[in-house]
Amino acid sequence: MKLYNTMTRAVEDFRPATDNTVKMYTCGLTVYSQPHIGNWVAYIYWDILVRVLKADGYDVNRVQNITDVGHLTSNEDGGEDKMLASALKEGTTAWDVAEKYMVLADEEAFTKLGLIRPDHMPRATDYIQQQIEFIRGLEEKGYTYVIEDGVYFDTSKLSDYGKLARLDIAGLQFGSRVADTGKKNPTDFALWKLSLKDQKRDMEWDSPWGKGFPGWHLECSVMARQLLGDTIDIHTGGIDHIPVHHTNEIAQTESLTGKPFANIWVHANHIKVNGTKMSKSLGNIFTLDDIKQRGLSLNAFKLMILSKHYRTEGNFTWEILEAAQNRLQRWQNTALLRFQTLDSGPKDSCSPEILDSAAREIIDSLKNDLLTPAAIMAIDQTFNQVTNGILEISKNSFINLLNIVRDLLGIDLLSGDDITNEQKQLLDARQQTRDNQEWDRSNQLREELKSQGIHVRDTPYGQIWERN
Repeated sequence: MKLYNTMTRAVEDFRPATDNTVKMYTCGLTVYSQPHIGNWVAYIYWDILVRVLKADGYDVNRVQNITDVGHLTSNEDGGEDKMLASALKEGTTAWDVAEKYMVLADEEAFTKLGLIRPDHMPRATDYIQQQIEFIRGLEEKGYTYVIEDGVYFDTSKLSDYGKLARLDIAGLQFGSRVADTGKKNPTDFALWKLSLKDQKRDMEWDSPWGKGFPGWHLECSVMARQLLGDTIDIHTGGIDHIPVHHTNEIAQTESLTGKPFANIWVHANHIKVNGTKMSKSLGNIFTLDDIKQRGLSLNAFKLMILSKHYRTEGNFTWEILEAAQNRLQRWQNTALLRFQTLDSGPKDSCSPEILDSAAREIIDSLKNDLLTPAAIMAIDQTFNQVTNGILEISKNSFINLLNIVRDLLGIDLLSGDDITNEQKQLLDARQQTRDNQEWDRSNQLREELKSQGIHVRDTPYGQIWERN
């Protein structure tokens, strides 16, 4: 399999470092509100990555954290704590907020979207002591210092700080006013934030430096190391993680262990809405509930996302989603052909080899840096061959192709039911009327089937049915 490594800016052959098990870490959600559609984009791609790795014969040991403390609104070390801000808004505690949105996100990811559940989903608040011990280790190595509001990592100790994002450290130093914060360097980041002395927080813990809470970047380093070891095979996230969050994960982890944190870094790009960044002030933030309320399928949403490559920026409009819904409907109607006898077409028109070749093209595309658009195009072309030509198909090869779509893209086209025996009798009767050239009766039976949600299409090789 090939993957684009953000660290090297190159597509590389991927193999796990040891044995046949892929150690994979994914930065999870901060559970302070209902996720919007943009939050789910990266997780849909990483679901495909896991599916392809498993299909390629690998075992995958995957960790995806749950951030329930420490994520400030600036994504760095300033602003409000997102959990506390949400609790204040909802008139409850940060703990209740975390529980509420953790349950909601779980249902959306694994029930509604049908994503594969990671092997481990640790909460940051369950690893507080391990995070304190991690800081102590950095402290012993001389990488930390304490100022009024917390314990900070001294990035000037590293000659390669910012290597993932290729940051211009000299330029950052020149244009910053570190005296306002008390930090030694503008790129230094909080490992432990101290609570205000006159204010009790919902989430705070005792530590050697005083009562407080961990910095946001710390949890991922700690939980990845605890559950996967010092070096992991693949670390995934969004492109917004590159300049700060993942850069700081690398700095603190590699400083403690002296080893590479991850062998490959993979990042997904964002989607915009109508070409504009999602913003509450613009009213263009949508959730999965909004999609369902429009009568559209979440599988169509997944198909829309997968129609672009994970490294390219996407765009969401209701028109684009409706087009994906139409494509999904065509796929579902094509899948229904497995219930129908198509053995009167040209003998060489859709042999098992054609279907098997399409299956290989889908697999090869996904193994080539998750080229989902190419995989979708291969499905479109093959399904068009089947439906437009009413080609003779090998049932086993066709079902194998549908299984690949389900197993690798996470879109189940096999869930549609066959028609009833009564509807089959109506179809048989209609075919008989056509053979007898009883056109009026044939049209009557077509309308009767249509009233039952069955659309009949006539072809040179006979009739086929689809759902309206």
